[in-house]
Amino acid sequence: MEAIFKEIVHIMHHDYAGWKDKQEWDRPDYFLGKLKDANFADVVKEYLLDFRDKHIYFTDLKTEREVAQDRGFKVRRYEDKLYVTEVGSETRLVKGMAFVKIGGHSILELRERHERLLNENHAERENWTPILALYEYGETDDGQEVQFSFYQKADYQPVYSVRKLNEETLLMTMTDFADPDAIIRMINDHKDLLESVENWIIDVRVNYGGGDANYFNLLPYLMPEEGVDLADQDERMLFNCTEANSQRQLAGVKEQMKGVQDEQAFVFLRAWKREWERNRGKGFVEFDFSEFVPDTFVKGKAAPKTIIVMTDVYCGSAGDSFIENCKRSSKVTVIGRATAGLNDYANLAIQRWDEGYELWYPTSRLSRIDSGRGMTGLGVEPHIYIPWSPWHLDVDVDLAEALRMVDSNLTTY
Repeated sequence: MEAIFKEIVHIMHHDYAGWKDKQEWDRPDYFLGKLKDANFADVVKEYLLDFRDKHIYFTDLKTEREVAQDRGFKVRRYEDKLYVTEVGSETRLVKGMAFVKIGGHSILELRERHERLLNENHAERENWTPILALYEYGETDDGQEVQFSFYQKADYQPVYSVRKLNEETLLMTMTDFADPDAIIRMINDHKDLLESVENWIIDVRVNYGGGDANYFNLLPYLMPEEGVDLADQDERMLFNCTEANSQRQLAGVKEQMKGVQDEQAFVFLRAWKREWERNRGKGFVEFDFSEFVPDTFVKGKAAPKTIIVMTDVYCGSAGDSFIENCKRSSKVTVIGRATAGLNDYANLAIQRWDEGYELWYPTSRLSRIDSGRGMTGLGVEPHIYIPWSPWHLDVDVDLAEALRMVDSNLTTY
C-alpha cells in the first residue's frame, strides 16, 4: 500500500493540473505514517482533502459499502437541522422529516467536526452523504431515534426529457451531458415542439456533467438570433501534458470513440486524441480545437423567445460550463442556486491499480484562477438567487417562479 500511496503523491505533485498552485498544501509524510493503523482508502481520501478540489475522486472498487451502498436517503442542511430531501430504500423515513442530531451530536457540532470534509461556504451547498455513513443513528425533531442501515444503491438512470407544460411553455430536463446520442435523439424527437413554443424552462438542477461538446447542438436554440461569441478572450484552458497524463487520456478517448455515433461528438474526440498525442510530454499547453469549433460565434434561432434555466449545487463540471454559456445569451435567465463550481481544474484522467483502486484527477486548469476569478467553492451564480429552504420539499419553488416569470413576461435579465 505504501508504494501506491507514494504513486498517488507523485501524481498529485506532477500530473494534477493544480500542482503548481497548491505546492506545500498537502502533508504526504503525515498521512504516510497513518497507513499502518487505518483503512488505506480512508487515509488517501483524507490526504486528498488537502488539495481542496471536489473534482478529485479516489475509489476502492473492492469495498462494497462505497461502491454499492448508501443510507437509502439524502439530506440537506437548513440552519441547525438536516432535512430529508429524497427517500430511496430507507422506507422508515419520509421526505420533509428533519434530523436534529446524528450519532448523538448536534448538526452544528458535526458541521464543525467535519469542516474539512464539507468544505463549503453555505449550508445549502454541503454534501452530508459521506458524513451519514460515519454514524449509526440519528434523532429527529420529534424525538424519534432512527437506527441507520446501509442499502444497495439504486442504479443511476439518466434523464433527457421534454414535456409540454402549457400551450406556450415546455420543460426540458437533463441530468447529465454524458450521452451525445441521447441528447441528439431528444432534440430530434421533439423538434416540432421545441421550435413552436415561445418559452423553454430547462431543469439542470441535478446534472452530473459529461462533455461540453455534447450539448453544442442545443446552443442555437439558447442564443439570440443576432448570435453570441462564446469565446472569452481573457480565458485560456491549459492542459498539463505530462507523459503519464497523455497515456491515461489517450487510453480513455480510445474507449469513448468506440461507442459514439454522433458525428459532431466523434469529431471532437478525434481532435482531443490528436492534441494529447501532439503535445505529449510538453507540460502546460493550450489545445487547438479550431477544426471542431472553427467559429466560436453561435447564431441563434427565433424560437424559443425566452428561456429560464433552473440550476443548483448538484449541477457541475460540464453543467458548470453549460450555465456559463447560458448566461451569455440575452434570452436566457438563470434562476436557483449557484452550481457546484468544479471547472477551475477539469478534464479528469484516471489511474487504475490492479489492487482495485482508482484515482480520478483533473489535467486542465483555467487561467481565470490567476486573476482571482475562479469558481471553486463559489460555483456559477444564477441571475436570480432563490435560497433553498424546507418549503422546496412541499412545492417546486423554482419551477413556480419560472412559470410566474414567463407568464408575467419577466424574463429579460
